[in-house]
Amino acid sequence: MNIPFILLQCATFFYLISTGGYFCYLFYQKDRIQQTALGAVGIGAVVHLFAIVLQSAALGGLPIYTIGQSLSMAGLSLAAMFIYVQYRFYLKILGVYATAMISVLMLAAILLPEAAQAPDKIYKGIFFFGHIILIFTGESMLALACGAGILYLLQEQGIKGKSPGFFFKRLPSLDFLDVVSYTCISTGFALLTFGLVTGLIYARSVWGSFWRWDVKEVFSLGAWLVYAALLHLRLNSGWRGRNSAIMSVIGFIILIFTFLGVNFFLGGHHQGFTQ
Repeated sequence: MNIPFILLQCATFFYLISTGGYFCYLFYQKDRIQQTALGAVGIGAVVHLFAIVLQSAALGGLPIYTIGQSLSMAGLSLAAMFIYVQYRFYLKILGVYATAMISVLMLAAILLPEAAQAPDKIYKGIFFFGHIILIFTGESMLALACGAGILYLLQEQGIKGKSPGFFFKRLPSLDFLDVVSYTCISTGFALLTFGLVTGLIYARSVWGSFWRWDVKEVFSLGAWLVYAALLHLRLNSGWRGRNSAIMSVIGFIILIFTFLGVNFFLGGHHQGFTQ
């Protein structure tokens, strides 16, 4: 009996319940529905974490050696970061976006055929594990920044339109959404930066050089530069509101391609993680 896989299925079930709950909240705006949906995310995350711990014990390392495992790790990271942002800002409506993305990640993770692949012995050590955890959590925060940016654009459209529209009363002020987006971007950027640094140190210890012009390295640097430019423009040129929201969406699209598209279409050192 594959207990970790069963637990992942259970976690996915709770994530799906949460997604349904948040979509109900979107239409009916009942706090009880939202609290139930948030509780389902929490239960799913705890079950999910337990599954990851069991997988890690069996593999002798973090389960990120196949596409299914990587998607599962991304789902757990996003769930954890969403709960953190939810309790910090209590932006209820963000759950519609976050739980839907978590559910998609987990459905893909459990439905994709699992390749029997033993972890390579070189993928060990504190810098490797630090690199993985920091990258996943950083990208999760940037995913939430993208969600807040989308909500900002929807609310702005409602305010500027001739009629308020569906989202006007369901979304908070533009200033609040901008603050949430900026906090997610700055936190995610810091985590991503430390994740890239630990990755460079790990590469130096394994391959003898910090930088090898691997295609994933190049795209990761490109994504980092996009967010660095966004923060620079925000702090020095007043790029807030709409411009920041659009850039957060563009930056996350680049991150998605860096996470999946590069491995599938362009290859490189990280291609083995999407087998």
